[in-house]
Amino acid sequence: MSETVLIVGCGDIGTRVAGIHLAQGARVSGLVRTPVRAAQLAALGVTPVSGDLDDANTLTALPAPHALVYYFAPPPESGITDSRMERFLQAITRDALPHKIVYISTSGVYGDCEGAWVTEDAPAKPQTARAQARLDAETRLLAWARDHPVPVVILRVGGIYGPGRLPVERIRRGEPVLRREEAPCTNRIHADDLARICLAAAGRGSAGRIYNVCDDEHSTMTDYFNAVADALGIARPPQLPLAEAHKVLSPGLLSYLNESRRMDNRRMREELGVVLRYPNLAAGLAGLGE
Repeated sequence: MSETVLIVGCGDIGTRVAGIHLAQGARVSGLVRTPVRAAQLAALGVTPVSGDLDDANTLTALPAPHALVYYFAPPPESGITDSRMERFLQAITRDALPHKIVYISTSGVYGDCEGAWVTEDAPAKPQTARAQARLDAETRLLAWARDHPVPVVILRVGGIYGPGRLPVERIRRGEPVLRREEAPCTNRIHADDLARICLAAAGRGSAGRIYNVCDDEHSTMTDYFNAVADALGIARPPQLPLAEAHKVLSPGLLSYLNESRRMDNRRMREELGVVLRYPNLAAGLAGLGE
């Protein structure tokens, strides 16, 4: 009997995960809010399931019993709690429990670690509202799992890059970045590797376990922008000192520049058996077209 998969938040990573499962003969469904997205998923072979995480009354058919669930939906745009996760969990009935739930969270839950190495045992100290909401979702999901016989795996993911996820237009506009010498340490993962890691977590992740997800390289966001520019043959962005950057960079970008950490991915590699196709940025950007 083929595996039944439900993807909640079937965007870029969800579509990649769906493609792998479909190639393996699984039956894949995706939660959608709009007819346009439903048609797009159907064209890929994914069965659209209508529902809106912001409206509990639309979630009565979720999920199918014993389905493997990937929860990739982001929290609401404002606030420090994740009401969407709360509604989803409330919609799951005892006679339709999932086989397993894999949740994509963010490395941002660790907050600023001043460049130190970070394992999964490090305390969560989120500094931004979006990271606090992700931690709220983690907490709700783990608490729900303690009352239900459903294993839950949490992936704390670094910055995602890959085809369709590169800051090409920003670089072309010549928008500045922080001077490399002052830039904090950041972590990344290629989108294709992340999709494969999601399947590894579904297959081998232990119940209640948290896994740091990143490649084997730690550098800065400035290095990242420079590497993308070089790979695409366009001019590198200008660099600003920190004092000047605070005057001109967007609040969103500055929030990332206020945190520095080196993610330890040994648990991911050893327990999930992950062998990265793109262990560093050079490998991930090699041969990229626009």
